[in-house]
Amino acid sequence: MTEWSTAQTDARRTLMQWVFGARATEVVSVATRMDLADTIGDGEADVTELARGYEIPPEQLNRLLRALASLGLCTEPRPGTFALTEAGSLLRKGHPASLHDFAGFHTAPVSLAPWSRLESNIRTGRTAFDEHFGMPIYEYLGNEPELSAVFNTAMSQETHRTAATLTEHYDFGRFTTVTDIGGGDGTLLASILKGRPGLSGVVFDTAEGAGQAAGTIKAAGLEKRCTVATGNFLEAVPAGADLYMIKSVIHNWDDDRAATILRNCRTAMSAGSRLLIVDVVLPETVIPDSSELNPYLKDLQMMVLVGGKERTRADFEKLCTRAGLTLTDIVTLPSHVGLSLIEA
Repeated sequence: MTEWSTAQTDARRTLMQWVFGARATEVVSVATRMDLADTIGDGEADVTELARGYEIPPEQLNRLLRALASLGLCTEPRPGTFALTEAGSLLRKGHPASLHDFAGFHTAPVSLAPWSRLESNIRTGRTAFDEHFGMPIYEYLGNEPELSAVFNTAMSQETHRTAATLTEHYDFGRFTTVTDIGGGDGTLLASILKGRPGLSGVVFDTAEGAGQAAGTIKAAGLEKRCTVATGNFLEAVPAGADLYMIKSVIHNWDDDRAATILRNCRTAMSAGSRLLIVDVVLPETVIPDSSELNPYLKDLQMMVLVGGKERTRADFEKLCTRAGLTLTDIVTLPSHVGLSLIEA
């Protein structure tokens, strides 16, 4: 019988974690679609009672819940009794830091099915999503209003975490007007404007992308200091701001169109304006990464879904130069955010 060394055991565990990773993703996907976390709620829940509410066999639900417990999303204090962990509670819709729609979108077929064409994407350079669904992702979402709403909420849920740390690491007090390019529902800009009465803002996105922005602005009580403008940043962006901000947008595009977006920002800027790109900055050489936001897997996600890419500092410097900009500083945000601030 072969004796396994500690190193071999660890190596096997590392490989098996990723061989079976898709199974864990599907478990989370099913739990999210079933709104299981909301059904469990606070305290402990009996599997028989839960199954009765869903009108499904208790044995099958018990097996799903035990798998969730093995992933650290719930506990089983007694056989057949389950309670959410702090991580599992993030799947509740009403949780203040909810990631329900974020998890729902990223574990849904619209996100996962194109990965079956990863090899083709690598060999041909053709975006896997386009090949699988026959159209680009944003066109697809435009034809699916409910899914588009989930996507917008998912992006907003992820933005909340960035918003909480962004103002701690960048001095917005130097500016009077900030335009958020591709600002979506306005979550990030509203967070920045709060507590800064001398700062006004503009959320700029497509009509669909900014569809919920007016509601966010009104809920924050910022109607007098924040407006919504719609358009296509591949064609032009509004002039008049002394700070332009663009979060998690550049990585959606190939180099040519990314440079076009930055060039349009440069055209709108005055001599004293600044551009703040909030995005992933990859190290120049690969560092093994076990963080929740593995940037190399995220890079492949950009390739598979939208034909975009994550970039190194040198890549951003080249893009800025093409756009007539000068990269002046990069600030790395805390590791749990997984983003950097690139000022040009």
